[in-house]
Amino acid sequence: MDSVRVFAPASVANVSCGYDVLGFAVHHPGDEVFMSLNSSGRVSLDLIEGDDGRLPYDPAKNTVSAVVFSLLKSLGIEQGIGIKLYKKMPFGSGLGSSSASAVAGLLAANELLGRPKTRMQLLPFAMEGEKLACGNAHADNVAPALLGGMVLIRSYDPLDVISLPVPEGLSCALVYPHVEIPTLAARQIIRTNIPMTSAIRQWGNVGGFIAGLFTNDNDLIGRSMEDVIVEPVRKMLIPHFDEMRELAMENKALGFGISGSGPTVFALCSTRETARSVACVLDARLKDNGIGSTCYVSQINMEGARVVDGSD
Repeated sequence: MDSVRVFAPASVANVSCGYDVLGFAVHHPGDEVFMSLNSSGRVSLDLIEGDDGRLPYDPAKNTVSAVVFSLLKSLGIEQGIGIKLYKKMPFGSGLGSSSASAVAGLLAANELLGRPKTRMQLLPFAMEGEKLACGNAHADNVAPALLGGMVLIRSYDPLDVISLPVPEGLSCALVYPHVEIPTLAARQIIRTNIPMTSAIRQWGNVGGFIAGLFTNDNDLIGRSMEDVIVEPVRKMLIPHFDEMRELAMENKALGFGISGSGPTVFALCSTRETARSVACVLDARLKDNGIGSTCYVSQINMEGARVVDGSD
């Protein structure tokens, strides 16, 4: 194999109660990378589409190529690689755009090199791509995008990532209001000192959420999706957040929250049909308030990044 095309999906980080430790993958949107081997002896970014000129062509500064550099270095390999990146996700949306690019690039390179590393072994390289993009090497976007499904990052040092079960039919409505919230800015407003009572309540919610996944208890999943630490601050950056939450719950969502750093909001639902209904209601309400939005409806993506084609 001398060329490959890889798709990496969007992901929802935090999942309300699990700041930096919970995340799940969806089926769409996502980014695609076409990668080919060549005899140049260097890694090059040959094409970037869909970024409106915002991403650097310098391969050391773009996440999709920087992670490939790191992978080659770790393997002690000098190999010419040409990369074409097709951005199909909005920037600053809270859907893990930089994560999808990094994961797609890593999986493509790993495929072309004969799969020298497992997906779990690729994860630290993907996290370095996140650090380059937003200053923090967190895994709650890259892990689900790479591994698929719902994941728990039990520990960052040492890295310990656990795949969690997902109740059949569990689906997600994603609504991206057309306003932008830079990830770094959204992280800077978070309180660094947390009252013990809030921490205890949050720990209980994380435990309840995971227990709900293991026991297929949608009611427990829903009532555990309460964030008393991050969401109360970040929701102020998202127009009509409380109103959207109320509408989502009235339309039978299990729970509602902010996807990553926002402004995308998400609603977990017991069926795809319910998720579609919730997305339509939220989209209509934002439009009534003069705010455009993009909606996605998806079951939880258990596969994660995947090879889709070898042609360009």
